[in-house]
Amino acid sequence: MRVLIVDTCYPAFLDAHYGRHEGLASRPYDEQWRALMATHFGTADAYSHFLRALGHEAHEVVVNCAPLQQAWADEHGLGVVSHEQILLAQVDDYRPDVVYLQNLHVLSDETMAELRSRDPLVAGQIASTAPTDDRLRSFDLLLTSFPHFVERFRALGVLAEYFRIGFDPRVLTDLGEVPPAHPIVFVGALNAFHHRAGNRVLARAARSLPVQFWGYDLRGRPPWSPLRRRYNGQAWGIEMFRLLASARVVLNRHIGEAGEYANNMRLYEATGVGSLLITDAKTNLAELFEPGHEVVTYANAEELVREARRYLADDDARREIAAAGHARTLRDHTYAIRMQELATILENHR
Repeated sequence: MRVLIVDTCYPAFLDAHYGRHEGLASRPYDEQWRALMATHFGTADAYSHFLRALGHEAHEVVVNCAPLQQAWADEHGLGVVSHEQILLAQVDDYRPDVVYLQNLHVLSDETMAELRSRDPLVAGQIASTAPTDDRLRSFDLLLTSFPHFVERFRALGVLAEYFRIGFDPRVLTDLGEVPPAHPIVFVGALNAFHHRAGNRVLARAARSLPVQFWGYDLRGRPPWSPLRRRYNGQAWGIEMFRLLASARVVLNRHIGEAGEYANNMRLYEATGVGSLLITDAKTNLAELFEPGHEVVTYANAEELVREARRYLADDDARREIAAAGHARTLRDHTYAIRMQELATILENHR
């Protein structure tokens, strides 16, 4: 099976990445691609790496990375064309059995129709606010880590499957030994609008806890907010993993769209690097991690403060739960395992 994974990166991350590597934008496509994947931003090349380990052919295209995509266009004689024209040329060149979009919003309706006309299985993955019903119906198959989205998509007449997020264990090799540096860390979107409920709990808890914040988008945060006063800047990819690994406790909260369900990347990233995760309680969390044994949960700011203080004061208990969560992620939640699940899903629907 040949799978072309179409991904995107946050523009702020791409700007920072190319800003740190002078001259990279003029280098050949393969060199730029390897440098980008080595950052471990998002899922990086975890999908293609572990699909290839199973005997499939796979490659990630980062469709909104202009220097990278233009390098491919130049090397294939396309000249200066749009990112969607470049993608269609890549599909024609790669001739995939499956085009797998990690961002359901990124392509125009016209390009989606062009993809469908080439007759691969057009699959999409989502764990955020869904696009319009018409856009959802433009996919042959939708995968989501939101259990409540599966029936919603099927009701539209679209094939849909539950598919969980995971952890890339290769991160641990690139991290090496990380010395402890922070008692409590949160990394994520910090604005007061799109993640209002979860960030309100973090802000309340931070009045009593020594939380250090990294991430992006401080819109709506007044100067006296602890989220702004203890904001340390952006952290992407391997830098983010290093921060998580340096923390005695990592905090997590889900977006409102997740509803009652645990599903986000931080569940696996924090446990994957061996830190104690304190996360908001969800109805399905026990299917992923055992609360109180592999992760710690909270239902409100008061519980978050109480649990964080408890485990900051008890290193043995903290290490025990962190080690159990780490072992669970490496046993059940790596992308090596996820790609076995994904390959089966895709083969069943091709």
